Amino acid sequence: MESLTPAQQELFDWLVEYIDQTQHAPSIRQMMHAMNLRSPAPVQSRLERLRNKGYIDWIEGKARTIRILRPKPKGIPILGAIAAGALVEPFADEQTKLDLSAITQPKNYYGLRVTGDSMIEDLITEGDLVIMRSLSGDEHPKDGEIVAAIVQGHGTTLKRFYQKGDKVILKPSNSRYEPIELNTTDVEIQGVLVGVWRAYR
Repeated sequence: MESLTPAQQELFDWLVEYIDQTQHAPSIRQMMHAMNLRSPAPVQSRLERLRNKGYIDWIEGKARTIRILRPKPKGIPILGAIAAGALVEPFADEQTKLDLSAITQPKNYYGLRVTGDSMIEDLITEGDLVIMRSLSGDEHPKDGEIVAAIVQGHGTTLKRFYQKGDKVILKPSNSRYEPIELNTTDVEIQGVLVGVWRAYR
């Protein structure tokens, strides 16, 4: 693909960020303001160059229809492999990106901070942030899924979910703890686990 001039790159980068954040295209006036320009002509010229080079496109005669044809890969770079056993060659060139938007952008996802050690055999420890997905409508968790459950009179707990008839079993992933068996009417499933975030300082 043909390279961009600094002015074209500046506008393209701004368009990518703006459309990604707002989910719609900006106006010419907004682009003028962002580029510190007093006339629409330079903006329109840069847009035409970006279109001709295959970076963007739009529907003729309709405002705010710009779409990005070559978005930048999202996420953090994955630079290679690192040994947790035998030694391997050090990483060199960037290979791909780890895009976390799938678990950070959906509106029905939320985080909970873990306390306690009942899920350590699933490698979930105290202080971890678990990313949960809210259940929609009549959706029910599948047997074996890790869920956030509200138990009447006891609060919220993170456990593996199993159902047998009118009973729900909330099973810890720590052999020191016993499963919790409840009537289905005594438990409300808040969400199912989609990811775990652990920060190291």
